[in-house]
Amino acid sequence: MARIKGVDIPNDKHICISLTYIYGIGQSLAKQILAAVNIDPTIKTKDLSQEDLVKIRDEINKHLTEGDLRREVNMNIKTKMEINSYQGSRHKKGLPVRGQRTSRNARTRKGKGKTVANKKKA
Repeated sequence: MARIKGVDIPNDKHICISLTYIYGIGQSLAKQILAAVNIDPTIKTKDLSQEDLVKIRDEINKHLTEGDLRREVNMNIKTKMEINSYQGSRHKKGLPVRGQRTSRNARTRKGKGKTVANKKKA
């Protein structure tokens, strides 16, 4: 397995798919990176030479990924919480931030449903 930015990327997948295992790199950015270093996106990761991997690493270092990106996102969330913006207050309460309804769903943010007493129908 090749390691890029501290992440093991799978050997048996196309390089454009393997790069998406790195936080901050989606399919479109992976294709841009491979186009910049003139590597075919359909090549398997195990078929790349060391020189190709070095080129890819250098190109990825130009973008904000992994730990730096995670840190920046967390800092943005903390800033919103400190200035008491609407989104920050939703983060504090553990509710959906981007306007979703909470009366029916939102189980990902709210957690497992809590039983309410005297709600049985006769």
